[in-house]
Amino acid sequence: MAALLKIRSKKEAGSVVVIPEGRIDANTASLLDKEITSVIDGTDSIVIDFDKVEYISSAGLRVLLGTSKAMLKKNGNLNVINISDNIMDVFAVTGFVNKLNLSKK
Repeated sequence: MAALLKIRSKKEAGSVVVIPEGRIDANTASLLDKEITSVIDGTDSIVIDFDKVEYISSAGLRVLLGTSKAMLKKNGNLNVINISDNIMDVFAVTGFVNKLNLSKK
């Protein structure tokens, strides 16, 4: 079965922008984690563009929380942008709106 998540990264204005596309769940969260791990040491600012993310599970939330903690430890920034209303609802219900820098579409 093909992975239901595609990820690409690019450098843009002093940040690394990570662009996942598809579903971030128990089967694909490790792909996102691997991509972030590969870029985190080279930047003080990570932007994750959720424009094409359809779904996020608790496994995906754990990746974001771990990334946030790693960036805080090095006085860096993590921003999650272009979040759909449905996914913003997940962040609200889980309390992540108070833990991450989030912005809606």
